[in-house]
Amino acid sequence: MKFRPLHDRVVVRRVESEEKTAGGIIIPDTAQEKPQEGEIVAVGAGARDESGKVQALDVKAGDRVLFGKWSGTEIKIDGEDLLIMKESDVMGIVG
Repeated sequence: MKFRPLHDRVVVRRVESEEKTAGGIIIPDTAQEKPQEGEIVAVGAGARDESGKVQALDVKAGDRVLFGKWSGTEIKIDGEDLLIMKESDVMGIVG
């Protein structure tokens, strides 16, 4: 991918959600909610603090993360649907 986010932003690829419930019921695409879990694809260099120093991000490419339901902006790069969001929108790292 030839896209690098700026400052404290990250690019996230949503992971595919399960199409079945635990009981085996198949959920149609129209009834599925968008997953709130994804994989970090790219990260920015970090935000600057009051003194002008760059604060590195806590996440890195390849991390599986959880994020808020309405977090980020949907973008399309190389035909792939991705999200771009600030690191503060990421709730935590899975695993």
